[in-house]
Amino acid sequence: MSRISTEIVPSVEPSGQSPASVAREFRALVASGVPIRAVGRAKRNPKSLLTRYGYVPRHKLELFGTRFYLAGPRQNPDLRFFIAYVVARERGRECIHPRLFYKDLSLIWRSSSHVIRSPGELWIGKGDVTIITRAGYEYIESMEQTTDLPLELQSALETCNRSARRVPQDEEAMMRILRNAPEGRVEPYSDFTGPRQRAAADRANLINGGRRIARFTRKNDPTSLIFTKGYEPDFGRGVLEHGLSKSSMYGGQLHRLRVLSSNRKIQYLMFAGPHQAWIIPPQALTTELSSYGLRTVDVIADDDLFVPGFEYHFMDDSVDPPELFSQIPEGFAGAPNEHDDSRADASAWLEQLPVIRQLRQYVKAL
Repeated sequence: MSRISTEIVPSVEPSGQSPASVAREFRALVASGVPIRAVGRAKRNPKSLLTRYGYVPRHKLELFGTRFYLAGPRQNPDLRFFIAYVVARERGRECIHPRLFYKDLSLIWRSSSHVIRSPGELWIGKGDVTIITRAGYEYIESMEQTTDLPLELQSALETCNRSARRVPQDEEAMMRILRNAPEGRVEPYSDFTGPRQRAAADRANLINGGRRIARFTRKNDPTSLIFTKGYEPDFGRGVLEHGLSKSSMYGGQLHRLRVLSSNRKIQYLMFAGPHQAWIIPPQALTTELSSYGLRTVDVIADDDLFVPGFEYHFMDDSVDPPELFSQIPEGFAGAPNEHDDSRADASAWLEQLPVIRQLRQYVKAL
């Protein structure tokens, strides 16, 4: 594996083609013999995604030579999502990879790694995993940020989402697109992990040598956050983009910033609303994308820096006796979200983070 190149680019925009033009272009690609590598139920007849189920692309995006064809957005009881076709090179030839891009409640668009659907479980795969130790026991934990689509794509995905006049309900799409894993399998499959392992094998690709770029020096103290020198967001000269959007969940207008680190090695996506402000896990500036449309290089930091505005905090009654499950630092959970009572307001933690105070000051000065 050679060193992966890096590049700082503006966020991409949809191609500007009409839906009919995008559909013709994609059908011509398939007709020319480019294979569709489906892994879900559509594996036996990949073209049925177009002919039987109507997942015909309407939008086209391109980043670092990888093309993304998106059908119109769809909805199930839990997710807003796109059926996406990632056109990437595989063993020297182009292949089409059907994927499911979905919007998380932190407002980041992700590419799911797999799904578990069984009589006792429905869970969407959240990427690569790590082993953690808690109370003397080892647990497998998802690294959800490994499914975050490139920050350069996020605005375009929002544009495509908002352009839809109607969003159909579709509860079977994930099974047609995603590999159904056995019950309890948190780990993704080799087509997800392989490119990441190859990238990490060359130490030149590791951000900060594979060490954390930010950490807390005191447990449960948001004011103790420190960044490794150079990796802090540069609000002075590093703001690449600033935009506005609206969210009923987050109370109205949201400022959205893409910001470079001072050393220009990584980038951040930040949101600031009336009541909450939060940071999406940062990404490298590497140009290699996997067949899932994802970067293959990680940026490692303390997870508590990236608590979203609302995060899981509820009594888990699937165990006896019920116990509290929370991803908000202890003592900082606020009121439950009115749209989803399994999540609580995390602003008591977030607003004490020094970097969030900097973000608030920047937005106030605009």
